Amino acid sequence: MKTNFSPKNNPRVIIIQKLYGKIFNEEENLSFPKHRFKKFIKDVVLGSIERNELIMYELETKLGHEFSFNNLDKVFQTILTAATYEFLYKPNLSLNIIIKEYLNSSNFFLDNSQTKYLNALLDNIGKKLRSKNARI
Repeated sequence: MKTNFSPKNNPRVIIIQKLYGKIFNEEENLSFPKHRFKKFIKDVVLGSIERNELIMYELETKLGHEFSFNNLDKVFQTILTAATYEFLYKPNLSLNIIIKEYLNSSNFFLDNSQTKYLNALLDNIGKKLRSKNARI
């Protein structure tokens, strides 16, 4: 299920790269070069970093006790963090669009079997978060 796209123009690929770089180098100064979706990219990256504790809490409570976030690959962690931020703080974006965009972006970093697992995780988290927020 590989999709042909230009990674440098895909905002979700840029988000994943920025967050992944921040995981390994916390002292890194994030810069956001000129891009058509610069505001969106900056909002998701900085928001994911600022609200990391809340995002981790939501992931732990929604995925259950047998799920261990720290045992996942760093790319998985990065994608789940960014997608969870969007599920929580971008209610105007459809759940299916967020999942589809991150799956398309993950094709650049992961192989097909990992993408299927990521799809299941994103779908599970997204439905639980959006149904909770819908009742509030």
